[in-house]
Amino acid sequence: MTTTTASETAAFAEPTRAVTGGWIALFATAWLGVWMAQLTPIQLLLPVQVEAQLNSDNWVDGVVAFGIISGIAGLCAVVAYPLAGALSDRTTSRFGRRRPWILGGAVLFAVALLLLGTQTTLVGIGVCWALALSGFCTLTAALTATISDQVPVTQRGLVSGWMSAPQAVGTILGLVLVTELFVGQFFGYAAMAVLLLVLVLPFVIVVPDRVLEPAQRPPLTARTLVQGFWISPRQHPDFGWTLLSRVLVNLGNAFGTSLLLYFLAFGLGLGIVDAEGSLIVLTLVYMVFVIVASLAFGRLSDRLGRRRLFVIVAASLQAVAALLLALVPDLTVAMVAAGLLGLGYGTFLSVDQALATQVLPDAHTRGKDLGIMNVAWAVPQAIAPLLGAGVVSWLVGFQGLFLLAAATAILGALAMLPIKGVR
Repeated sequence: MTTTTASETAAFAEPTRAVTGGWIALFATAWLGVWMAQLTPIQLLLPVQVEAQLNSDNWVDGVVAFGIISGIAGLCAVVAYPLAGALSDRTTSRFGRRRPWILGGAVLFAVALLLLGTQTTLVGIGVCWALALSGFCTLTAALTATISDQVPVTQRGLVSGWMSAPQAVGTILGLVLVTELFVGQFFGYAAMAVLLLVLVLPFVIVVPDRVLEPAQRPPLTARTLVQGFWISPRQHPDFGWTLLSRVLVNLGNAFGTSLLLYFLAFGLGLGIVDAEGSLIVLTLVYMVFVIVASLAFGRLSDRLGRRRLFVIVAASLQAVAALLLALVPDLTVAMVAAGLLGLGYGTFLSVDQALATQVLPDAHTRGKDLGIMNVAWAVPQAIAPLLGAGVVSWLVGFQGLFLLAAATAILGALAMLPIKGVR
């Protein structure tokens, strides 16, 4: 374990001591709980819950309703991410700056999931999911900031890989648990809430956190807080280009994956029942490649001292996967595309996260700045179902959706080119 404390180094100092395998294991375990609790509802629990309230034969109605709920929750994320990060930057608790917000966010997230499992109206579902996503943002804003606080630059690709790999495991594990073991709306959400707390708590309890002395706390007013949400791309171009690239690549990924169940059911004509089974198989293929790519290429980017090239290649692989789905709509080809998508997105998740920690404007506002950067996770995922449903239903079908996913990913790769401060 790292034992960095305020007595050893200032709270804002750049970390130089390598974190241990124990630290990484607890960090990865926490992220497994986070991803399971967030992605299982998005992939299965929420769409099924919304469909049950609509009772409509038109799948587009369900996607639009789900998209509206996700979009409202995404607006909450735009505020919650940087706000939680900014407040954690200024927290002077004796337990550290980040740990109170990790714990508080996890509790809010878990309680909201429990409430969500009891909802029988679309309004109730929307309110509870917005609360859940706010808890997710609070938790992950602080948890992500621990990378900049405690992990040296030469380890950030490796550590970010262990943040990314659990996403794939959490997705498939959550789907299996709620379809095979904790069956039913309430029990599914309850299982995710309990597992979230069980997996996050060890990190909060065991891993020390730098303490910020009151004299070191940056001043906080409503004006400075609001102004801090804007980071000028002219003054900090590398931050701006990294943020733009992250938005575009995540949007491309969300376009390619958020309606995958409906593509299998209606685009390939499998029907909902067979599509659910095929989705689990595709997710397994995707999972394997995400794990391998995030762990291998995150670490390799540390050794080579290069980040941009990996991100460009990763985004390009996602574009190739989307093009395969657009041009050859076949289940076997979809398996190949799932592998390529996992390879590209796994690489992107780990390397881009490490790159993001290297373009932050100010060590005093790491939490807030990473919170702004992390909006690029939540918002594309929130708006993609609604935009995707519009593209499929009212414009050019699933083929057009996947072409749009490919184009967006390529633009995300191109946004890496102007970055100067990171190789």
